[in-house]
Amino acid sequence: MLLALGVVKVATAEQLRQLVLPGTADVQTVRNVCKDLRSVGLVESVGRTSFVSSSGRPVWRDLWNLTSAGLASAATELGRPVKEIGGTARDAAKAGAPHALAVTDTIDAFRQSPPQPTKPIARRTTPVPAPARELPTRPPGLGHLRGWETEVPLPVSGTFTTPARGSLRADAVLTAPEAGVPVLFVEVDNHTEPDAVVARKVESYRRFFQRTTKDHRDRPVPFWRTLWDDSGRDGYPPLALVFAKDDVSPESRMNRMKKIRDLSAACWQGTWHSGSVYDDTVKDGYRDYSGTIPVLATTLAQLRLHGPHGPVWWRYGHPGWETLQDALDNPEDLRGYRHREEQRRTEHTAQREREHQEQQEAESRRKAAAWPCPTCHRQVFPDDGETRPPGSDCTVCTSINKREREAAEELAAEESAAREEAKKNGLFGFLR
Repeated sequence: MLLALGVVKVATAEQLRQLVLPGTADVQTVRNVCKDLRSVGLVESVGRTSFVSSSGRPVWRDLWNLTSAGLASAATELGRPVKEIGGTARDAAKAGAPHALAVTDTIDAFRQSPPQPTKPIARRTTPVPAPARELPTRPPGLGHLRGWETEVPLPVSGTFTTPARGSLRADAVLTAPEAGVPVLFVEVDNHTEPDAVVARKVESYRRFFQRTTKDHRDRPVPFWRTLWDDSGRDGYPPLALVFAKDDVSPESRMNRMKKIRDLSAACWQGTWHSGSVYDDTVKDGYRDYSGTIPVLATTLAQLRLHGPHGPVWWRYGHPGWETLQDALDNPEDLRGYRHREEQRRTEHTAQREREHQEQQEAESRRKAAAWPCPTCHRQVFPDDGETRPPGSDCTVCTSINKREREAAEELAAEESAAREEAKKNGLFGFLR
């Protein structure tokens, strides 16, 4: 319980049960733990929250948060310095903590802690065997409690422990490298802020990611990399927008998602480069995601029902709902384009090889069909300048024979004309 409250800061007993002990028979076990922790000064309950039940009546729940001593104990459980895990959330608990409770619900929907059967406590008297209890099933989750942080400062200047004014605080940050998610930033939206304000948060994330510092070799490196690992994908770490308000219509929620998408397009869209080296007729290209943030939108209801690995994510710029891994992928990036270009290069090379093979085969057939010229004995091909029947003279000999024939015909014509002229004039034709 200390570890869970150290992460989420404030929660109801029902939420703590879902996070830590979803296999217990009822929530009273968690309440008893909280009371025990309160008796030793580690937790307190200074606020309440309410919701409307299915019967239409308001139901009140106590809020539990850490005391200063509890915060120190939770820091020990988490293995982090006290100044890095935030405050006690006392003021938020007094105000009902609606946003903090939504963040807690979001972390639970991500984790999907599998219910484990509890071990009965041994009694001195022989207990009556309890009937077998069927545990609820939950979809596969993502991350462990120790991998979560809330209210994480993202300083545009200053340090993580002393951020400058104007710095953003992430609602939650998940590190789950064992699941292929080195870092995932989470913003929970309760529909309490205008669309433009949420879009400006996305811009603030990009400003934070653009910040650089110097490494031990005095080289510029991204400031965020001093705390989190890179995913190896193009662009900055992903940002998940979880829309947590349930009592809105699907059309209203989708319209809000689209407006935030349009207002924050410069942060996630990237730059398109078109063209292909191997095929001018292909309208292909790639999108450069350098300096952009993958923004993934979902709803808390979908996340609860299908878990983080279900098709619940709408990556801004992608056509529809996808699983987390598909949403994090960049099929339009340079990597995918190079893969397609390599396929086109392979096809282009194969086509050239086929054409070369066809040319060689045609040349072999042509040579096989050749014959020696009857006159000069050089090789004659069927298509050597013109179509010719097998056994005929070559082009050179044909041309020579043609010229000789034409010359002979011209000479014969001249001689014939001279004879005709002599017949007309006779021997004394000159006297005329």
